[in-house]
Amino acid sequence: MATRVLQSLGNGLNRAINGVRPKQQVALTLRSLSASSNLNREDSWFKSLFVRKVDPRKDAHSHLLAKKEDNNLYKIQFHNVKPECLDDYNKLCEDVLPNIHADPEYPCELVGTWNTWYGEQDQAVHLWRYRGGYPALTEVMNKLRKNKEFMEYRNKRGKMLLSRRNQLLLEFSFWNEPVPRPGPNIYELRSYQLRPGTMIEWGNYWARAIELRQQNNEAVGGFFSQIGSLYMVHHLWAYKDLQSREETRNAAWQHEGWDEAVYYTVPLIQHMESRIMIPMKTSPLK
Repeated sequence: MATRVLQSLGNGLNRAINGVRPKQQVALTLRSLSASSNLNREDSWFKSLFVRKVDPRKDAHSHLLAKKEDNNLYKIQFHNVKPECLDDYNKLCEDVLPNIHADPEYPCELVGTWNTWYGEQDQAVHLWRYRGGYPALTEVMNKLRKNKEFMEYRNKRGKMLLSRRNQLLLEFSFWNEPVPRPGPNIYELRSYQLRPGTMIEWGNYWARAIELRQQNNEAVGGFFSQIGSLYMVHHLWAYKDLQSREETRNAAWQHEGWDEAVYYTVPLIQHMESRIMIPMKTSPLK
C-alpha cells in the first residue's frame, strides 16, 4: 500500500514537472525575445544620433545654381601640346576655330582661347558656348564630322598633342556672362575641386562675395561642371598685368564681408589650381 502511494506521488510529481517545463521555456524564450527587441531598439536609437538626416531637395543643384533665363552650355578644353609643336598648334587653331565661331550654321561661339603662361606649361585652353544647351552641342558635333576643314584640323592637331581633356559646364546665375573685351589683358583661371555635397553652400557664399569683386571689371565668368570632373568650379578673371592682379586681389580684403566669404568657403575645397593665361591672337577675350 505504501509503495503504491509513493509511486502515485512520484508519477504526479513527474507530470507536474513535465507540465511546468515547457511553460518555463516559453517564458524564458519570450523574455529573451523581449530583451533582444529592446536592445535592437536601443541600438537603433543610439545609431540615429550619428546618422545624418537627408534633407530632400525639390530640384537638382544645376537648376538651383544656373541661369534660368537662357539655356547656355559651355565646354572647356585643355590641350597639352608637345613643346616643339606649340607655335604650329597655335597657328592651326587661329586658322580654323574662328571660322566655326563665325559660321551661323553652328549654334556655338568661341568665348576665349589661350596659352597657359604660369601653371601647366605648353598648354592651350579653349572655352566654347553652346546657345541651346545639349541639343546645340549635339548639332555642332554632328555637323563638324562632315566638315572637311575641321576633320583635317583634328588629324593635324592629334599629332601635336600629348594629352587632352574637356568638361561640360553651366554658368552660375550670379556671375557675369562672358562677353568679348578689348585688351591687352592677362586672364586667370582659378579651378576648385569641391568636396561632394558642398556646391549649394559654395554658391550661397559666392552669390554675395562676387559683388565685392566687380569694382575693376575683373570678373569674367563663373562655371560649375556637369560632365567630366564633377564638383569642379572655374572662376575666370581678367587683369591688365600681374601687378594689377596683385593690387586688385589685395583690395578685396578691404571690403566688409570678403574675409567671411573666404573663411567659410576654404573648408569646402579639396584641391585648387591657378593658371595665368595669355589670349591667342584670334581670341574674342583679348
